Amino acid sequence: MASPGLPGGLAWVLALVLLLALWIDEHFGEPPARVHPVVWMGNYLRLCGSITVRCPPAPAFLLGALAWWLGVLAVGALGWSVQALVFWQVSEYRAQADLLSGVEAALVAILMAWVLKGMLSWRMLREEVGAVELALAQSLEAGRERLSWLVSRDTTQLSESQVRESAIESLAENLNDSVVAPIFWFVLLGLPGAAVYRFANTADAMWGYRGMYRGKNWEWAGKWAARADDVLSWAPARITALLLALAAKGLPMRALQQEARKTPSPNSGWPMAAMALALTISLGKPGVYSLNPEGRPPEASDTGLAQGLACKALFVLVSVAVAALLLVAMATMAVLV
Repeated sequence: MASPGLPGGLAWVLALVLLLALWIDEHFGEPPARVHPVVWMGNYLRLCGSITVRCPPAPAFLLGALAWWLGVLAVGALGWSVQALVFWQVSEYRAQADLLSGVEAALVAILMAWVLKGMLSWRMLREEVGAVELALAQSLEAGRERLSWLVSRDTTQLSESQVRESAIESLAENLNDSVVAPIFWFVLLGLPGAAVYRFANTADAMWGYRGMYRGKNWEWAGKWAARADDVLSWAPARITALLLALAAKGLPMRALQQEARKTPSPNSGWPMAAMALALTISLGKPGVYSLNPEGRPPEASDTGLAQGLACKALFVLVSVAVAALLLVAMATMAVLV
């Protein structure tokens, strides 16, 4: 699972950076918007989208695809540059083994961890879902308002149960988008992989609407972004479902497959179906799909159970990811010796 083309002997650096990024996320949360990498991506996408969405179908598709690729090349190159700097500085420390080079290596590793942290958002996701439940305890209107921070759908007519369903669905779906998938691509391709995935996922979130959204037709302007995200999220979404199944100590795989296929998205149904089956609750979007319809409506306690299940899934993922990177590092060192 080492990054192709990257020094395998430095896989241990990626393991340390991953752990440090998760530590930063847990203790500091999101960086300020003015220095947040994903906010920068969003600014670029917003500017390009304001142009492409006004074009006829063919030019909208071509310009959308071009803007996507330019963004991918930019974030990939920046991610590669930061990672290359870290690897070079660590190599210098190995060669010189002095205090100054060690401090420099530590500082650039912290920089890389900070950038990686910007690509994943576990603490914020967990807290925002919990905030919806706290708001529901005050009033249904407060719960609807807080949910609108998490989802793009109209929340004004949702019942209490539907608000809770939407929050748990968002937790499951974004566990993949904001946590599992960035870590998956980081383990495979290093920081450039995590950065490219985060850009692609952000592009899908901002452009990937079918038909009209807020008075603008994104059908063609966002089509490339939507399909690219489907491809990049395919494996992580299924891994997320597997992690949730493991955290729940097993789920019927046939039922999981059947439920996951009910959603329009080829990927989001997998973690959402796994969460529904694990908690024995029903989840759905009115008029679109219903996952585990035989399950009971979610109750207030289910939000905490869903958060706990996601925490266990993340623990399994990080354990496997770090173990894989360290095994690559040890195997490479053994070969070199």
